[in-house]
Amino acid sequence: MRFEDVLDDVGGFSTFQFLLLLILCLPRAILPLHFLLHNFVSATPPHRCALSGPEDKPVPAIRIPQQDNGSFSSCRVFDPTMSSNLSQENRTSPCPHGWDYDQSQFSSTTATEWDLVCDDKALNQALATYFFLGVTFGAILFGQLSDRFGRKSMLLVALVAATTLGITSAFSTSYIMFAVSRALCGVALSGLSIIGVVLGIEWTDVKHRTFTGTVMSVSWSVGNMLLALLAYCFRDWRHLLLAVTAPCVIAIISWWWLPESARWLLANGRRQEAAKYLHQCAKMNCRSTSRLTTETLAKVAESEVAVGTHSYLDLFKTPQLRKITLISGLFWFAVAFLYYGISFKISGFGVNIYLTHFIYGAIEAPAKILTFFILDWIGRRNGQAWFLITTAVLIAINTTIPLEFSVLRTCIAVVAKGFSEAAFTTAFLYSAELYPTILRQCGLGYTSCLCRIGSSLAPMVMLLEDVWPPLPPLIFAGTGIFSGSLVFLLPETLNIRLPENVVDVEEGR
Repeated sequence: MRFEDVLDDVGGFSTFQFLLLLILCLPRAILPLHFLLHNFVSATPPHRCALSGPEDKPVPAIRIPQQDNGSFSSCRVFDPTMSSNLSQENRTSPCPHGWDYDQSQFSSTTATEWDLVCDDKALNQALATYFFLGVTFGAILFGQLSDRFGRKSMLLVALVAATTLGITSAFSTSYIMFAVSRALCGVALSGLSIIGVVLGIEWTDVKHRTFTGTVMSVSWSVGNMLLALLAYCFRDWRHLLLAVTAPCVIAIISWWWLPESARWLLANGRRQEAAKYLHQCAKMNCRSTSRLTTETLAKVAESEVAVGTHSYLDLFKTPQLRKITLISGLFWFAVAFLYYGISFKISGFGVNIYLTHFIYGAIEAPAKILTFFILDWIGRRNGQAWFLITTAVLIAINTTIPLEFSVLRTCIAVVAKGFSEAAFTTAFLYSAELYPTILRQCGLGYTSCLCRIGSSLAPMVMLLEDVWPPLPPLIFAGTGIFSGSLVFLLPETLNIRLPENVVDVEEGR
């Protein structure tokens, strides 16, 4: 007897699961508030060299050199003041008195707080990389811990840590303190990312797993749109950090009503605790508990119990699981690489950045709802592959369109954002169905690790536009096409029972 049989008896998708999803959607909605926060807290507003003396207003051309497009330079000043003697060479130097910043959109950002512009602009972009490196480490850490100590307890640890470190980041007094606290906050938030999805799917029957994954993914889009509204209301980066951290407190309170994964409890031989939650599920779903006997659960536990202690090395020990691990890691890298490559590019389209970010978030919701129907039609494998390839092709097309066609470029970018989000939605669901229960959290921890490496590299790759403007989008496009093509080598999981152990994976269940 398998766990799905027991889940069907107590109700695989009814009131209990709806309440579970409602609670899990809050931590999921918190994630984009932090994952895409870099767009606003580290935004670089228009700036120029600060001038000393009464000539500061208006800016005289004899103090600041002009660029080819006629605008004043952001990083250079004449040294000494430009001479009217045309035979004398005019030399420029870096800004000796700091910078003046345009405060029409942001009253304060990390760029203005620590003057991370011009020669130091890479340090500002690196803040996103530090954060996602923390998320990368957190995926490994929480993947292992939640497989060993349970989903619910580790979710609480992640929530408390994210709240504490989010507040610490807001009160940072130096660049190093902010970078470290944001990286550690990324570690904690990674736990929210991978644990919530697994807990939701492990309580859902086969028929409704797609719906569960889609609903939780839509909550990300709601949080994404909420970020645009919060950023519009809070123009100071410290106030914005506190605003996006506040929902964590509500999530901690709601945690008390979460159940532990009965599937995980049985896989680890803890039958009594599993029975308690299964009885709660049956009672809430108005189902009979007559078949929830000790003997029944003993048979289920015997077929699913984890033998020994499993680790990430087990993902590579058998042929089929090794292939799944390698390819899923690659497509997760590409999914995040493309998604954040698009998401961090919210300027240059001729539209207000707050509105651009809101549109990016708004397009995700219908994309995910459409994904729900598409995945049940063409399957997980085809959906994952074609979503990635289509995103990459749209990015490549946008590269060929001249900058003056801002409306057309914005429309294509928004459609590409929708496909990239569809790829992200599919990746969570597809990966959870590929890995067996005893290694599922390790599998998602590993893929999330590769995913966050892609996230951390995206902002750094964007700096390559100083070398050649089309280079970053071409790198994004090539990565998407290559990884999407490899997905066709993976097995299909549509309407297939979740594998419980490595044997299920190797034998094709």
